[in-house]
Amino acid sequence: MDTANFRPLLDPRFMFRWEPSQEAFIILYPEGLIKLNPSAGEILKRCDGRRSVDEIAVELADTFAGDAAEVAAGTRSFVALACEKGWLRAAA
Repeated sequence: MDTANFRPLLDPRFMFRWEPSQEAFIILYPEGLIKLNPSAGEILKRCDGRRSVDEIAVELADTFAGDAAEVAAGTRSFVALACEKGWLRAAA
């Protein structure tokens, strides 16, 4: 995946939100829900179709004072998985 130019966006079949009863970010779809861990929620929250994966990783590393290389690798890995699952797609 070319993370420099790939701008992920939630697929319209899914809904992303904070769910107080789960105390977590979730992805809703007609058959159920997916409870996300905090890192996945922070990444997905930024997948608005405007920012590239690399820009999201830089923002996360800055916000949470993380190791830039480690955050970038984790962000790329999650986005790739989310694309495989169909949760994310490329912005038009």
